[in-house]
Amino acid sequence: MSTPDVLRGCLLEARDIVKSFGQTPALRGASVAVGQGEILAIMGPSGSGKSTLLHCLAGIFQPDRGEVWFDGHRLDTLSEAERTRLRRTAFGFVFQFGQLVPELTAADNVALPLLLNRVRRRAAYQTAQAWLARLGIGDKDANRTGELSGGEAQRVAVARALALAPKVIFADEPTGSLDSLTGEKVMDLLTGLAREAGTTVVLVTHDARVAAYADRVVMVRDGMVSVDLGAISEQVSAAKAVK
Repeated sequence: MSTPDVLRGCLLEARDIVKSFGQTPALRGASVAVGQGEILAIMGPSGSGKSTLLHCLAGIFQPDRGEVWFDGHRLDTLSEAERTRLRRTAFGFVFQFGQLVPELTAADNVALPLLLNRVRRRAAYQTAQAWLARLGIGDKDANRTGELSGGEAQRVAVARALALAPKVIFADEPTGSLDSLTGEKVMDLLTGLAREAGTTVVLVTHDARVAAYADRVVMVRDGMVSVDLGAISEQVSAAKAVK
């Protein structure tokens, strides 16, 4: 996927985003565009602002200045209730530690967002069980998340994100708590299923092997997108192959 193709089919965009926390600046005019169906990796050193950029794109944080556009509409000017509704219906999330509800079973965790969107209970659980099966953990549907391994729990998080059929999945260090082999399996599943569904993925990572799953990589430094690497470079692709 070339950069011009991505820009023509732009689904999500940050324009000159500025965001501070108290007196500490996190973003200093960051801009990035994400195409429909694209898998974009955001990389950068710790504290560079890459996770803040993802949270602004997802409508979790409101920028102090700048604009966020989603599907042709301003996202940053929506009310909190409108942004919450959008996150429940159009966005899926996979975070480093899954952020699952430990008291609930795997099936409960996947079904919960569907139930909140007023999907009938039976249909919600059928969808949840189908996604768990596709991710290879259909036999764990009745297990509480505390009884699962880290890789299994992260697969539940991926199932929860995909079950809503979102337009965008935001993944913040989704393999950060996993060993390299388990992380690779999770990334194979996440990106493979996202491509199959035509879902856009915005991925924050510090790991070149994880970034190698993306169509395009941007680097964030000192609160700005310092370079757009375009299509995955040979160096990043080679990093994935290093065992």
